[in-house]
Amino acid sequence: MTSTSIETPLIGDLQPMTGDDGPLAAVRIGVVTFPGSLDDRDAMRAVRLAGGSAVQLWHGDHDLQEVDAVIIPGGFSYGDYLRAGAISRFAPLMEQITQAATGGADALPVLGICNGFQILTEAHLLPGAMIKNEHLHFLCRDQRLRVENADTHWTGEYWAGEEVVIPLKNQDGQFVADNRTLDELEGEGRVVFRYVDENPNGSRRSIAGISNTAGNVVGLMPHPEHAVEAGFGPDSSARGEVGLRGGTDGLGIFTSVLRKLVG
Repeated sequence: MTSTSIETPLIGDLQPMTGDDGPLAAVRIGVVTFPGSLDDRDAMRAVRLAGGSAVQLWHGDHDLQEVDAVIIPGGFSYGDYLRAGAISRFAPLMEQITQAATGGADALPVLGICNGFQILTEAHLLPGAMIKNEHLHFLCRDQRLRVENADTHWTGEYWAGEEVVIPLKNQDGQFVADNRTLDELEGEGRVVFRYVDENPNGSRRSIAGISNTAGNVVGLMPHPEHAVEAGFGPDSSARGEVGLRGGTDGLGIFTSVLRKLVG
């Protein structure tokens, strides 16, 4: 199957942070759709709100369409049969992404959100694995996180120690790894996000997101694309009081990679 152009329906007027002819608009961020992806449209909207250009990518293609970065969105790819993300890991486009993401100094920035994080671990772009939540139930809530590493391609708009509120929704969200791997992640500063106040799914050391050594590949379980637009975000923010559905703490993830790419 080849990719087709699909017009993304928008809720309300889109208000990007920069003008359509600004430098960020030239940055092309690809968003991959798998069978069962649920949040690809949301991720594309987040890219546009941040000022970039969103490019739809189909998992069965072999062409990255010269994008500057890639987002692997949330959902239930292939119904989460076998293991969450295990089948998607073999998609033709994932082979292209894996090669580009490990390409040295010019390696492709890649963000995996929820199911995308699961896919990145299955593809061995990130260590560890995701298993069912400790309490064995699906979880949906607004979650407070702490940014532990602000030096990745996707977190440069935050500062280390900053807290944010991001929606969390998963059933296979428990991050696990052996102690040696966990110690390496901690020692190398590759824990990017950590759950605050309460560990919602039993993830080892309350880890909510990690990166590869170079910092261009990041996976996180919460959904920043659901906290980018006032009126459609969480009811709270770690940055102060907000109105109903007014939290936008997740937008910085998308502006971070855009500004990193434009230098």
